[in-house]
Amino acid sequence: MGFRTGIVGLPNVGKSTLFNALTRTAAAQAANFPFCTIEPNVGEVAVPDPRLARLAEIGKSAKVIPARMTFVDIAGLVRGASKGEGLGNQFLANIRECDAIAHVLRCFEDDDVTHVEGRVDPVADAETIETELMLADLESIERRQAGLVRRLKGNDKEAAEQAVLLERAKAALDDGRPARSVEISAEERRAWDMLQLLTAKPVLYVCNVEEESAATGNAVSARVEEMARAQGAGCVVISAKIEEEIAQLADAERTEFLEAMGLEEPGLDRLIREGYRLLGLQTYFTVGPKEARAWTIPAGTLAPRAAGVIHGDFERGFIRAETIAYDDFVALGGEQPAKEAGRMRSEGKAYRVADGDVMNFLFNA
Repeated sequence: MGFRTGIVGLPNVGKSTLFNALTRTAAAQAANFPFCTIEPNVGEVAVPDPRLARLAEIGKSAKVIPARMTFVDIAGLVRGASKGEGLGNQFLANIRECDAIAHVLRCFEDDDVTHVEGRVDPVADAETIETELMLADLESIERRQAGLVRRLKGNDKEAAEQAVLLERAKAALDDGRPARSVEISAEERRAWDMLQLLTAKPVLYVCNVEEESAATGNAVSARVEEMARAQGAGCVVISAKIEEEIAQLADAERTEFLEAMGLEEPGLDRLIREGYRLLGLQTYFTVGPKEARAWTIPAGTLAPRAAGVIHGDFERGFIRAETIAYDDFVALGGEQPAKEAGRMRSEGKAYRVADGDVMNFLFNA
């Protein structure tokens, strides 16, 4: 189950510098989990989670395999992308394949780095990209509506459902609001997702600040944070230059460097965790002598579906799940002590897996 976050932004905002830091971090983690660069602009990184190391220590696991996130470095957008300007068509197609958007915004002054619009205004930059995506969505909606005419005349139920959703999305876009502002019920979610609207995807604003502001942000990034709060979007402040330096350091040097910069952790860790949260994801664990591993699932996933992330046979032949809460596993010192203390639960098909659950699945092969 892969989850892809597309890194977007206008040219010269630090997008590629940030992606380079991510991929260098991933390369450094290659000994600990299956890392691959699928294409030059796609990389996978581990999701930072200190719980996994603790579980591996208790379980005396030989290997530690964290959850992963995929990041895609998408070509820089220019005004007019919705009409094919620059690499517009490629840009829009790449975003459509992603589950969320990490929008890198320039929040630093540097006379040596030109700005495509001739000024540093991240809120306006965000509006430029949002406008292009909204225009592309309107064009997509109009094409879909035209394609539904014949099916609607034939009283096609599925076409009628699509038509209602398309009309609601169009009304929002005509009002200057992205498709993600439309309230969608659980029953409508699947059909809504199939529309693949660009502005329906969750957005994380990444404020790229100068090195001196990495720990606190600056007045410019504060404006972006205010915008994000108003939209209900995510927001993180980082310095792409610092992250690129950190990614090249050994662990001991990294700790010393972070302390010198007044940072508790790399900004990339916050970016990855926020991307994880933005997608509504959570983690469950499996722990044994061979490996301790984190598995990614959407929040609210039922036990059989969670089992299927490991292997399809686990889901098809699901019998029950043996579950221990993370806090109980750690406090009691492992699976057997937790079982003896009555803290291991036997859960059936209706169980919704909780974040941090340590699980063992029983199934018929």
